[in-house]
Amino acid sequence: MKDKIDDLLEDKALHGAITGVSIRHAESGEVVYEKNAHLRLTPASNTKLFTGAAALETLGPEYTFATELWSDGDMEDGKLDGNLYVKGKGDPTLTAKDLSELAVFLREKGIRKITGDVIADDTWYDDIRLSDGILWSQESEYYASQVSALTVSPDQDYDAGTVLISVSPANKDGEPGKIEVTPDNKYVEIVNRTKTGKTREEDELKVEREHGTNRIIVEGKMEIDDPVSKSWIAVFEPTGLVTELFHQSLMKEGIRVQGSHTRIAETPGHAIRLYERSSMPLKELFLPFMKLSNNGHAEVLVKEMGKVVHGEGSWEKGLDVVEAEMRRLGVDIETIQLNDGSGMSSTNLIPANEISQLLYLVQEKKWFPEFLQSLPVAGNEKRFAGGTLRHRMQGTNAEGNVKAKTGTLTGVSSLSGYVTTKDEEPLIFAMVFNHFLSEDVDEIEDQLAIILSDHQLIVKE
Repeated sequence: MKDKIDDLLEDKALHGAITGVSIRHAESGEVVYEKNAHLRLTPASNTKLFTGAAALETLGPEYTFATELWSDGDMEDGKLDGNLYVKGKGDPTLTAKDLSELAVFLREKGIRKITGDVIADDTWYDDIRLSDGILWSQESEYYASQVSALTVSPDQDYDAGTVLISVSPANKDGEPGKIEVTPDNKYVEIVNRTKTGKTREEDELKVEREHGTNRIIVEGKMEIDDPVSKSWIAVFEPTGLVTELFHQSLMKEGIRVQGSHTRIAETPGHAIRLYERSSMPLKELFLPFMKLSNNGHAEVLVKEMGKVVHGEGSWEKGLDVVEAEMRRLGVDIETIQLNDGSGMSSTNLIPANEISQLLYLVQEKKWFPEFLQSLPVAGNEKRFAGGTLRHRMQGTNAEGNVKAKTGTLTGVSSLSGYVTTKDEEPLIFAMVFNHFLSEDVDEIEDQLAIILSDHQLIVKE
């Protein structure tokens, strides 16, 4: 096995790159192979293994996020005489449909008019929207969405703080394409610069939000028979999108707001809670979080841990919790640097040896089944099973066998998880590659995982 891996890591795609590999026996923790395993490297989304383990330990698999309605006024004769507060506590799975259910609750209580304001309360977390690792050029990308304690998702992938832009061609050449926004709202402004007709390479469809605004520019060409193009775009100040959608829901239920519906402020201490909605439990959220490598979920979990443990929903306090939990677990935290929960930061530094050590240690935790279930399964084409590995290692002994977390940034790739050898020996592997120029590094990761799945530790006569 050692010779095969050594030969693989000499591949020209890795020339000039830095490689860190650590392989352990899953039952004993004994290191059976390592290369530069103690070098601190940027792990990309393998950081989520640390965030996820800390969240399961701190919050627990059954933990839920709340969204609440509060009021500082009296309800009588079909009227709420005062302000209504929508208080978010970090739920990244809240949808427009859920906001409609809040409005239905008020209608069923007999409310037809709110004399004061409808106020959004996102103070459960601090007002720092982006982690240190986000570049200005990534501002409108769904994977760099802003973090708010009161936010909304467009679909069941739960990319909180984004809208889905669907672009389809017109029925005639020369006409602009048709654009739909999900959820439908007036918070974002769509500028349609598309055209239907014969396309060239430079006519590629582009969807971008202008810096510091919610003006989304859609430009480029589509041919008449082109399929619908879908783009998820991060909104600017996502709390405002919630206020817009909730106001729509109130109007739909026949509830009139006499005051403002766009205010953002803290719920006063004398207010009374009217309603609480709970999210799915954390163990279910872990499927889109880990399978699809959802960055927003990772950062919400960091802030939530900070809020629960230290009373402050910030990256600083949340990362303190992650580091404390890793130390308690047995990871050598002195060798690690964490600056976010998702792995977007290029200044996260983790040795491959500590990734494999984490994966060994968590096996003893009562929440390990939920942790293991959340990892992508190689070659399983079901989206919420195979996740980011659903099209990899198909037709090999690694298919359905390797359960591992992927990680990707420019010049960074990682893959760490669990595999069973041909003779039923369980192994843990962690591989991190930095500073490469090739696009083929994920193929090297796959080949290494396949070597492990094909290996026989015990030679049978």
